[in-house]
Amino acid sequence: MKFLLLSRKKMTVLACALAAALMLGVVNWPYYAPAVAASRQLPIYCVQRDQKMVSLSFDAAWGNEDTQQLIDILGTYDVKATFFVVGEWVDKYPESVKALHDAGHEVMNHSDTHAHLSQLSQEEITADLNACSDKIEAVTGARPTLVRPPYGEYDDHVITAIRAMGLEPIQWDVDSLDWKDLSAGEITKRVLNKVCPGSIVLFHNAALHTPEALPGIIEALLQEGYTFAPISQLILPGAYNTDYTIDHTGRQCPV
Repeated sequence: MKFLLLSRKKMTVLACALAAALMLGVVNWPYYAPAVAASRQLPIYCVQRDQKMVSLSFDAAWGNEDTQQLIDILGTYDVKATFFVVGEWVDKYPESVKALHDAGHEVMNHSDTHAHLSQLSQEEITADLNACSDKIEAVTGARPTLVRPPYGEYDDHVITAIRAMGLEPIQWDVDSLDWKDLSAGEITKRVLNKVCPGSIVLFHNAALHTPEALPGIIEALLQEGYTFAPISQLILPGAYNTDYTIDHTGRQCPV
């Protein structure tokens, strides 16, 4: 009976010690988390901005049905956007690439073949992205400084390879989901409900209802006091970890 009593006391002490250790871990978790998050390589999803600035971006990989219509709509509101184009798309539609550049829009890198970059070696990633940049530069005279990985897929290996080339990887924090053939009203609602200062919005150049939704989105954001800028003007200049950092959500923040 005495042995049982002592065992229970020991068990109680051990249980209390374990609970205290767990509580300490929970209390201190926010201090541990940034160290873990900081080790992960992230692209820029959005930017910490006090001003109501937003960037509209369009991925161009296959179709070309609406590119000129998008140029015309953006031109009506004097909005400059960023178009991420695949090298093979440049091969097929060089006149559209030139039209985008001539209209004042950024033409940036979306890979040469829309490959899964995480399945490639660093040398293969470098060759693929350089091939796309070469094609864009040959048409526009300007070499891309930004990359959007195909499918939105990346890992530390991909981000490290991109930054080693002096390029900045870009994602988005507002997804229109226009590629799902949502109605113009649904696209508009999604975008307007999610936009905040420093947002990067994702559209596609050949989505079914994007041209129908775009004017209303631009007008609503203008009424809310937003200004539009291409992504290279939205993001903070400088070097990662010296002039800016990227938090665990992918938000670029000044140091």
